[in-house]
Amino acid sequence: MTERYLGAGTVARDDTALTGPVPSHLPPRLTITLWDFSWYTRAGEGEPYADVDAAMADAASLGYNAVRICAAPLLLAGGLGLDSTVAIEGMGSSPAGGFFGQRTRWYDAPGGYEIDVRARLHELFDAAERHGLVVILASWEYQQSPAFAASSAWFDAIDAVPLADRYRVLADAWDRLLRELTEAGHRDRIALVELHNEVDFSILPALEDGGAAEVARLRAAHPDLLVTASYGKPPHLAMHRVPDGLAAAQFHVYSYGVLDELQKLVDIRSEGSAVFPNEAFERMLRSDAPSVAAYGRAAEWKYRATVVTDQMFYGYDHLDPALWDAWLVEHYPPFEQVMRREIESRTIAIAAWARWKGVPAVVGEGWVGYTPLHGTFEEGPIGRALAEHGIDTALEHGVWGVVLCSNAAPHHPMWQLRDWQREVNERILAA
Repeated sequence: MTERYLGAGTVARDDTALTGPVPSHLPPRLTITLWDFSWYTRAGEGEPYADVDAAMADAASLGYNAVRICAAPLLLAGGLGLDSTVAIEGMGSSPAGGFFGQRTRWYDAPGGYEIDVRARLHELFDAAERHGLVVILASWEYQQSPAFAASSAWFDAIDAVPLADRYRVLADAWDRLLRELTEAGHRDRIALVELHNEVDFSILPALEDGGAAEVARLRAAHPDLLVTASYGKPPHLAMHRVPDGLAAAQFHVYSYGVLDELQKLVDIRSEGSAVFPNEAFERMLRSDAPSVAAYGRAAEWKYRATVVTDQMFYGYDHLDPALWDAWLVEHYPPFEQVMRREIESRTIAIAAWARWKGVPAVVGEGWVGYTPLHGTFEEGPIGRALAEHGIDTALEHGVWGVVLCSNAAPHHPMWQLRDWQREVNERILAA
């Protein structure tokens, strides 16, 4: 037998090395638990983050070495005249009983307490140091964080900033907050700084319209830190559109697939639909679901402060999660290979862009998408298999940091899958 040369495309390349260098004091791989804004919006008595040290210790016991949070830079250091103590209300009480968002993932915040976010941030860093975790700093403020406050003051202050000035104000806020954290001795705990979470799904201009320049300015002021911005859905088929200047490729990988098919069928993510719930969705509602009118509406400013619509709140609060999951499982087979390929190809695109730019790659959110709080599709065998496929692909292509799943955090039911988390975290760290 003779070996045939079939072109450079047949020559294997080893892409398992990291896509770009990371500071030597940081872990060689990050396994990330996504605490987002919930670490201060779910911090009431008996809630998952009431004791931030205990939550950090628990994350460490499961094998995590990084936590990704909204550090609320505009609230704490934006120069907007805001107090760092916030009354947390959640989305408010429903006239039908309970509160808006009580079965909506990320929004099941009953509120009813005040919290000094500045003091709590320093507590979080102290806890991270005690338990050996690093912190990814981001802001969700132009996406949803202020919606959980009892007052609109936080949202009103940031919304009053002209659209063209928002990246500059964010960069200035981060500069001040980073200096504060440095003076408190926390600088080496900072793994990554994101100007903002998911700039493409927030009340911000496109990143190339001023955002990338502000990332560069913040990087120049803090050259020892990895400073970037994150995309919810980077342009995987045209990654050259991502502007230069990012110190890391912290991009998200969601493959909605069959979930998107169901969402369109029941029209859950829209607002102002002529008929809602439609006939398909009515068949999925709980038997005790009130009418939309009886359920009521949160304060109008809260809808402007969040990307979640009124139909999503009503829908997730009142659908039957067993019926929701059953539909997804039944209709999944035709989507399986498409979803697996989509997760794989998007992860590879992110890693390839990062390797081209010589920066570390991070998948800070993924893998299926936005599900009801008590839905188990993503936590179940199908969702876990998709997550593991994404994680394995990331490791094979030199991605530095990765979430197990966006739902793998103390404020989600998935946190109870403790053995699975330990096993997957061991695999990530062993890479």
